[in-house]
Amino acid sequence: MSRYTLHGRYGWGSVLTEAQLEWYGLPFDFVDVGDLFEEAEARKRLAKINPLAQVPALILPDGEVMTETAAITFHLADAAGSHDLVPEPHDATRPRFLRWLIFIVANIYPTFTYADVPQRFVPGAKAAQGFRTNVDEHQKTLWRMVEPEARAPWFLGERFSALDIYLCAMTRWRPNRPWFEKNTPKLVAAADRCNDLPKLKPVWQRNYPPEGA
Repeated sequence: MSRYTLHGRYGWGSVLTEAQLEWYGLPFDFVDVGDLFEEAEARKRLAKINPLAQVPALILPDGEVMTETAAITFHLADAAGSHDLVPEPHDATRPRFLRWLIFIVANIYPTFTYADVPQRFVPGAKAAQGFRTNVDEHQKTLWRMVEPEARAPWFLGERFSALDIYLCAMTRWRPNRPWFEKNTPKLVAAADRCNDLPKLKPVWQRNYPPEGA
């Protein structure tokens, strides 16, 4: 079977694609791109593949480059011939899946792009810090919009989906786990359930090893 090549960084957004490749059993090689925040050379190398110099950047077996996690999510489902993670068109959960997947990638995910290194967008240390604070607060507002939509035991209800993989990764990021536990308990419940799936445990352990490991 032909192999994929995933350019990413453990603990970063590439984990969303890594988990799906693992779930489907699609063979892949992982290329650590380095610290894109601190290493100009790392950004330069990745920009040859993805002009935005962002992860994930997935090289398909035929050499085609794919970026954008939502696009990759749909492509991998097609490539695997599976509806495990993406409800098929006639599935009653499909509209909710589409709505909240795009909501997360279009509204929440970009808050990290802008706030991780705010001085890229706002000049001056004081202004940059204020910008980051405002973006982080906006992100909390967005997560609070998602929380009432979560069902049980998974986000869509009885049906597991890629949305639960997103939650499992993203509830480890800002604003931080204690905030999610206090403010979005239904999202955390789905994330924890996903974290315990034997099929994905190797991914979470690689990306988020226990302290001291």
